[in-house]
Amino acid sequence: MNTLELDVDVWAEQQFGECDLGDKRRTRRAVETAAKFAANPDGSTPKQTETWADCQATYRLFHEEDVTFDALTAPHFRRTRDQKEGHFLLLDDTTEIDYGVKRKIKGLTAVGNGHGQGFLLHSALMVRPEDGGVVGMAGQVIHYRQPVPQGEMARQRLKRKKRESRIWGEVIDQVGPPSANVRYTHVCDRGADNFEVYCRLVLQKDDWVVRAAQLTRIIVSPQGERMQLQAYLRDLPLAGTYELAIPARHGEKARTAKVEVRFGSLVMPRPRERSPFVEQCDIREIPMHVVEVREIDAPVNVQPLRWVLFTSHEAKTFGQAWIVIGYYERRPIIEEYHKGLKTGCRVQERQYRTSNRLEAVTGMLSILAVRLLQLRTMARSEPERSAAEVIPRRWVEMLRLVRKGRHRVIKTVYEFFRELAGLGGFLGRKCDGEPGWQTLWHGFEKLLGFLRGAELIKHKCV
Repeated sequence: MNTLELDVDVWAEQQFGECDLGDKRRTRRAVETAAKFAANPDGSTPKQTETWADCQATYRLFHEEDVTFDALTAPHFRRTRDQKEGHFLLLDDTTEIDYGVKRKIKGLTAVGNGHGQGFLLHSALMVRPEDGGVVGMAGQVIHYRQPVPQGEMARQRLKRKKRESRIWGEVIDQVGPPSANVRYTHVCDRGADNFEVYCRLVLQKDDWVVRAAQLTRIIVSPQGERMQLQAYLRDLPLAGTYELAIPARHGEKARTAKVEVRFGSLVMPRPRERSPFVEQCDIREIPMHVVEVREIDAPVNVQPLRWVLFTSHEAKTFGQAWIVIGYYERRPIIEEYHKGLKTGCRVQERQYRTSNRLEAVTGMLSILAVRLLQLRTMARSEPERSAAEVIPRRWVEMLRLVRKGRHRVIKTVYEFFRELAGLGGFLGRKCDGEPGWQTLWHGFEKLLGFLRGAELIKHKCV
């Protein structure tokens, strides 16, 4: 069971104390900087460092040639992947880090619709399948988008070394195969639906759940017939129905959708147009299963939900298909991670002037964003766990004292984080649901301030 370390100094030492930055003094400075960032994640660098001397030291740190994104993140990635046993989901996804168009920053390329500048950050977030508990980041790569040559054909695009679709495979290879008693399942959206990705997963001995993007692609049915995927799906028998809670998003209200489930087995043949990697690995076909989830009786003016999921897991019964669907339902956690990185850590508002410095800062903040996400999910994944097991006693006592009109003992993790969210502005009304990571973090930031003040008073009195 992975436990979130709440003490920022201990956490910073754990995450960055083994960084190879070319000098032990730089590593020590990185640990000190990470602790300051963790104490005030959404602040600017001057606000996080408090003194001008510390601020200058932080700027110098990120200016060093050896202080890179890879060097800062490598220890955390190793810690995350160092699991002795169990099954873990790796939620793979890409987000754009956009610094706007007005600033002059050396080394960035176009993002979005071409009116921004920045880079792509592709991540593999490791979570537990049973409760969605966040273990850590297993791998990440930064990619700079390249201009597409005018008139480029599909065959030419596949030959291009820096094509954007390669980042899915790069992170899969970076994570590598699981150890002897560990099983990985990569959970990906439609961007990963290409034959090269499946080849890399097979070679790394990983499992997968990937949402299909190309319903017109050719597959081979169990009877050996070549046909389009959508034609094969039409002939699958109904396996069962269930209700799925869909949160509010993109202007649509939250709703409970009634969905039908179908599943079957198939073989994915090697496509006619293929990349050099696919040619070299010589994998000609990949057997897998497919699970379809389709909403029925959707509200008027609402796009019905439909997931077509390719998977290496067996889906021969409704129960097995249900498990595969459950894995895919964990995918929004990576979107919450992106919110934590952009809003909680304000990665896109960092005022550094070169892409190298911004990469290094992003490396540190990407690990801090994992911490923010763990803070949000701990109250949900381990609500009845004793607070004394994971939270410093003085923190619990301070929180109990500063919460106005609340003098009861805080016994569980759920009670601690509920009161912490209240300190951060969460009202706790019946209609409010559970607190999000933003109110939790605002509360945590206040609590750290109270604890620091208490320490100063204590030392002054002594």
